[in-house]
Amino acid sequence: MASRLGDLVAAGLVFGGVLAGAAEPAVALDPATGDPAAGEKVFRKCQACHAIGPDAKSKTGPALTGIIGRPAGKTEGFSYSTAMSKVAETGLVWTPDKIGEFLTNPKGFLPGTKMTFAGLRKDQERADLIAYLAKFP
Repeated sequence: MASRLGDLVAAGLVFGGVLAGAAEPAVALDPATGDPAAGEKVFRKCQACHAIGPDAKSKTGPALTGIIGRPAGKTEGFSYSTAMSKVAETGLVWTPDKIGEFLTNPKGFLPGTKMTFAGLRKDQERADLIAYLAKFP
């Protein structure tokens, strides 16, 4: 009985910590933690609007070559939303963490964005996509 009670207390602490937000994210959004090959597959969800690579041109969305470390709203020749232009003025830089936040819920991260994509809810998909994006400095 005491062992079972101990198990219940331990489970309560684990689940209580998760529910209280005390747990660390499952996957850090460092490009080194993602799989670029898997990220290339995730990028298929993006390629209708975005291109990446040495000869990439903007489509409905800006070209994503060199996105990591780039200031937001700074792709030449692309017409950004007013919301993106305003946040660009604040100095937002597309770090892996900021890209991850944006990709989780684009409209939640930046209300007024033109990006209609609903987002990537899975940590691993975002980490993989960021690792893929990092291949194109």
